[in-house]
Amino acid sequence: MTSTIAAETVRPERNIPAEIARSWLLVNAMKPELFDQSAVSRADSIILDIEDAVDPSQKDQARDNVINWLTAGGKAWVRINDATSPFWADDLAGLRGTPGLLGVMLAKTESADQVTESFHRMDGKTPVIPLVESALGIEEANHIAKAQGAFRLAFGSGDFRRDTGMAATPEAMAYPRAKLVVASRVGNLPGPIDGPTVGTNHPILREQTGITVMMGMTGKLCLAIDQTPVINEVISPTPSDVAWATDFMNDFEANGRVIRDGSDLPRLGRAEKIMKLAVAFGVQPAL
Repeated sequence: MTSTIAAETVRPERNIPAEIARSWLLVNAMKPELFDQSAVSRADSIILDIEDAVDPSQKDQARDNVINWLTAGGKAWVRINDATSPFWADDLAGLRGTPGLLGVMLAKTESADQVTESFHRMDGKTPVIPLVESALGIEEANHIAKAQGAFRLAFGSGDFRRDTGMAATPEAMAYPRAKLVVASRVGNLPGPIDGPTVGTNHPILREQTGITVMMGMTGKLCLAIDQTPVINEVISPTPSDVAWATDFMNDFEANGRVIRDGSDLPRLGRAEKIMKLAVAFGVQPAL
């Protein structure tokens, strides 16, 4: 059975909205046999990759694989080639109007104009996730976040380190991560998506995803299906968080929703956010 036929019989419905999606699974577009498997995985969102994962000689075939699968009933985001590449215009033209396309991730974004132009070349409706992967992109992040069509920022940490020569340590990566978090607030976007963890060591993945959360990022790219449950668990509110939020909201309601001191509003905002995520992710309060 081909991937296209299988896509016609598998209709997984992802109930996690993309603005709060935790795990974003990158899938090599030259491996269409993985599309269906990824679609029924625990990833909150999947991204079919026709950029870095694909050799230049295979770009057309990769794009066709994606279009065929989406047209046959699949649903996914697609990472397209950057706006300075010779493949960008063909990516947008080929994907425009494709059923099942949820949005595009624009590789190596370095300006607001690149986001806006991509948005308009599609249909003015398809959301764009700017993938920021360079020093210039980080410094332009505030403008990128406010660009028309920008949906949520993402961090291309590997290419950023290659561009700057910076280490992969939490200390070295604190500035670009913080920059994307602040820019997302400036642009009134959801929290940004962190870069992936390379390798198969789940304790390291758990530790690095904890850093994602600590920095204020709310999603993470992943490179393998088995990474998705770990990312989902770490980025979700803990049962103890949900128990605190539940108790606070019950007490707040019992007191007529009256603000009693200066700490109530911040705590109310935190509690409401936790409760919203707990409902979306199915997290129950600790007993």
